[in-house]
Amino acid sequence: MISRLAYRINTLLERRFPERRLFLKSETETRFIRLKPSTQAIAVVIGGLALGWTILATAILLFDSISAGTSRDQVQRQQALYEQRLNALSQDRDLRVEEAASAQARFNLALAQVSSMQSRLLASEDRRRELETGIDVIQNTLRRTIKERDEARGEASRATLALHEKPGSGHTEAGEVRDTVATLEFLTTRLDDTAGERDAMEVTAERAADRADKIAAEKKALELRNDAIFTQLEEALTVSVEPLDKMFREAGLAPDDLLKAVRKGYSGQGGPLTPISLSTSGQPPSVEELRANAILTGLDQMNLYRLAAFKAPFGMPLRTSFRYTSGFGGRNDPLGRGYRQHEGQDMAGDYGSPIYATADGVVTYAGWENGYGRLIKIQHAFGIETRFGHLSQIRVEVGQRVSRGDRIGDMGNSGRSTGTHLHYEIRIGGSAINPMTFIKAATNVF
Repeated sequence: MISRLAYRINTLLERRFPERRLFLKSETETRFIRLKPSTQAIAVVIGGLALGWTILATAILLFDSISAGTSRDQVQRQQALYEQRLNALSQDRDLRVEEAASAQARFNLALAQVSSMQSRLLASEDRRRELETGIDVIQNTLRRTIKERDEARGEASRATLALHEKPGSGHTEAGEVRDTVATLEFLTTRLDDTAGERDAMEVTAERAADRADKIAAEKKALELRNDAIFTQLEEALTVSVEPLDKMFREAGLAPDDLLKAVRKGYSGQGGPLTPISLSTSGQPPSVEELRANAILTGLDQMNLYRLAAFKAPFGMPLRTSFRYTSGFGGRNDPLGRGYRQHEGQDMAGDYGSPIYATADGVVTYAGWENGYGRLIKIQHAFGIETRFGHLSQIRVEVGQRVSRGDRIGDMGNSGRSTGTHLHYEIRIGGSAINPMTFIKAATNVF
């Protein structure tokens, strides 16, 4: 049975693969190798499998190469979009800086107007008090004059009655008449003078009343204008303070704690932001005083925010053209040392580009450190530290106090670096945080 099956298989193979002989000739003899149909079939199958495996392996390698190329293209496109977005944010930040400067200028102008209006209001208040005092004096004088006139009339009446009733008078009736006439003329003259003075006083009082009404109208107009100015100042203050408060909150810093810390360092009293008080008689403050004091309090808060902003690293370390490369977080080490934590933001630019301090502080380290190359460390307020690595030149010394915007070094390629760039770090309490948090938070303010 098995031999018959093998015979049939051999017969079928002979149709496709007839028996062949491979002759091998030497100098002394000739030999041949007999290739059976089954041997030829096995060779064909093995060759086909080898060819198929070669094609499959080539396809897999080509697919991997194409996939790797596509992934790189996607990464490059995403990086290009990311850089375009950062450039747009930088332009928007510059626009916000101009708007903030314009708002500050408008605010200063409005504050000067408030000071001028306040001076005029005090002057008008003094004039009103003087007029009220003058009106009181005129009214008292008029009452006294009317009282004197009535007393003179009573005395004249009593004198006339006494002349008529006096018994045994040595004067004749004609003499009494002359005395009475003289007395009446004297009294009439005095009464006319008193009436003239009264009329003059009434005219003066009417003029004073008109003047008081005019001053009251001017005061009302001044109050309306002051209300408009106060409203404009309050709106300008809100527009100026809210971005600063939002900037600190987005950076992860508590604004109240920052203001307390700054206020401890600037505890002097007096100056234009001291609360005002117009009342000297112990009366409660007016609405205008309350609004003005609220504005001054807001100005003081904004001034503290400004001081805190210079103490925290909200500035940019570069002012020349650059592009963001490796960001904060995990990444594959560029020198092939596996997956590592990247604790800063890399900014690539031209070799020797100026590097600037991003906040006021003190230089605590300026030298070479493994990995960082030439490194600068600056200690700021609120427990914040900034680091600038891979520099080509260091321009500060340990212990030197720097201000935001001071040039501290030049961009380079020192240390563990694959190209010219700045490695920028921000640490709070010794722990590294994402520097883009501060950069983005300051986008709408500086």
